[in-house]
Amino acid sequence: MAMTILYPVGKHLYVNLTNQCPCACTFCIRQNGDGAYGSDSLWLSHEPTIDEIRAAFSAWKLSDFTELVFCGYGEPTMALDRLLATAEYAKSLEDCPPIRLNTNGLSDLIHGKKTAYLLEGLVDTVSISLNAGTEQAYMAVTRPKWDNAFAAMQQYAEDCKRFVPQVMFTVVDVIPQAEIEAAQAVADQLGIPLRVRQYEG
Repeated sequence: MAMTILYPVGKHLYVNLTNQCPCACTFCIRQNGDGAYGSDSLWLSHEPTIDEIRAAFSAWKLSDFTELVFCGYGEPTMALDRLLATAEYAKSLEDCPPIRLNTNGLSDLIHGKKTAYLLEGLVDTVSISLNAGTEQAYMAVTRPKWDNAFAAMQQYAEDCKRFVPQVMFTVVDVIPQAEIEAAQAVADQLGIPLRVRQYEG
């Protein structure tokens, strides 16, 4: 069975490493079908090996893209070792564009240790799903496995600032305006830009 490991979204090449995720966000695109952004199915028949991921790169010309983005039908840091190995491999290829990680920011809880430092030199931008501006709203929208997820996500974001050139928060425009404003306040307090992104249903 063919798997969609790499898929284009405009001038960005996305990397779909895993379908595992410790959250069950109320607006998750996985509830709407098998693919996103016009891609083929992003459900993986198995967790791709690093050899399968490297082989997938051979079908694409990196110079055609402005960014390589770790973002698929799961949380990329669930596959942290393969994420790091893939980023290192991509950086070794000719014309590799800047690398972005789209994440829920819960990598430290997933792995039970600090992990932001591992991104140094491999990832150029980390985009973290803030999702809401208060812990109560965050827990209701994100529905993570851990009770301390809201604080852990913010700590991860702060840690990333030390090791990654660009860090940003995102919220989806389906949440109320009051929550967007509360999220902006959190982002401002941490000195991290906030991007309000359009929901892709």
